Amino acid sequence: MSEDATQPEPTDDATDADGAADTAGGSSADDGLYDGEEPILVAQDLVAGYIPDVNILNGCNLSLYDGELVGIIGPNGAGKSTLIKSMFGLVQISDGQVLLHGEDITNLDGHELVSKGVGYVPQTRNIFPSLTIEENLEMGLYLRPSAWKDRYAFICELFPLLRERPKQRAGSLSGGERQMVAMGRALMMDPSVLFLDEPSAGLSPANQDDVFRRIAEINEAGISIVMVEQNASICLQICDRGYVLDQGTNAYTGGGDELLKDPKVIELYLGTLAKAM
Repeated sequence: MSEDATQPEPTDDATDADGAADTAGGSSADDGLYDGEEPILVAQDLVAGYIPDVNILNGCNLSLYDGELVGIIGPNGAGKSTLIKSMFGLVQISDGQVLLHGEDITNLDGHELVSKGVGYVPQTRNIFPSLTIEENLEMGLYLRPSAWKDRYAFICELFPLLRERPKQRAGSLSGGERQMVAMGRALMMDPSVLFLDEPSAGLSPANQDDVFRRIAEINEAGISIVMVEQNASICLQICDRGYVLDQGTNAYTGGGDELLKDPKVIELYLGTLAKAM
């Protein structure tokens, strides 16, 4: 299920001579960045897949600190979406664990995770097309309807369009507008952690830019984000730290800027676009 790619060898140091991160496993990508601070989300040695005994993840690690925007990139079939789905309880984890604020949340159902402050926006089928914008947002608050007024006001500050056309059917919106509705619905429960799976997929370049700008605004509002993204160059430009997955394991980890400039990451995963930057 994964493309052929050269698997980088792990090193003992978090960075090479040029300062670019090349540590496998993700354990040292945050060294020195968050001294004395504990991550709010930790995925440890995850093994998971869609079919019994056929693993897509083979020991993945990830950490997310309060206020961070973390990006996950890699070739097609590397396990990026599987990682985020496994952390949200959509793919069964057969080994390893996921901790949220120190609590083991491994393999909890999605509705349980939402109640614990985790939001998730899938790549596809992320809105109810027959419902209005307002009704979609109401669906995001089904566990706490009494908070509607405050949460609706907050979401409309982030996405003014949602206030302007509350009665419009979501199925009639553009791709970029649908993504706003999907992210708005996920934010209605006031999550501390938000998972985004390929938020720019299928969008025009202009809509992609808008979605990435909105994601940065959500993060600036205090919500910690883990984002899987095929547009690797832009992802690394806006994220604090990045994880490069390959064949279901951590190939490289490091700061977004470090990975963006790392010659090995450029050669193997970013291509000629990054070289021209």
